[in-house]
Amino acid sequence: MPPPAYRIQTPRLVLRCWQPADAPLLADAVTTSLDHLRPWMPWVQAEPEELEAKVQRLRGFRARFDTDQDYIYAIFNAAEDEVVGGTGLHARIGEGALEIGYWISARHVGKGFATESTAALTRTGFELHGLERMEIRCDPANERSASVPRKLGYTHEATLRANVRAVDGARRDTMVWSLLRAEYPGSPSAAAQLQAWDAAGGPLL
Repeated sequence: MPPPAYRIQTPRLVLRCWQPADAPLLADAVTTSLDHLRPWMPWVQAEPEELEAKVQRLRGFRARFDTDQDYIYAIFNAAEDEVVGGTGLHARIGEGALEIGYWISARHVGKGFATESTAALTRTGFELHGLERMEIRCDPANERSASVPRKLGYTHEATLRANVRAVDGARRDTMVWSLLRAEYPGSPSAAAQLQAWDAAGGPLL
């Protein structure tokens, strides 16, 4: 896998690799969004957690980023003084493909930030990583989440029935959305406005 973008700037957002020092801002975004996130995000069940635990979690995110195992990004506002959410490019769906995941804090729902950040990662995935395929997966009941791939030209390829266990213990379906390399040039993500830099601050896009 080619080296990733460590920092991506869009018209309203900054996406970058998490740093341990971001722990207080992440804690604030999560603790004010627990009711909003809990139905969809299994990791929220461990919240609220001690700040030191969050520091260690972000150290792990950075370590996996640096070793090209998993690219987990913070989503910040333009001033980088507030965490808007989180996203990532996840290498768990096979060779030549990455899956995008995302969450947005309760304060910023409905502002189009999930779509803006996902368009940016779609563009970097195809143009920097040379991917053949990108996926987004979500619960069919999460209408806000499902609207993001729909807006960006992804195809609803399948709904996997009762394939995951939700946080309440019930079995739930998963929608699978995909975009192929051949489809990318005509998709909205190809026109996404962004700048991207590598780990040393060198320009990539």
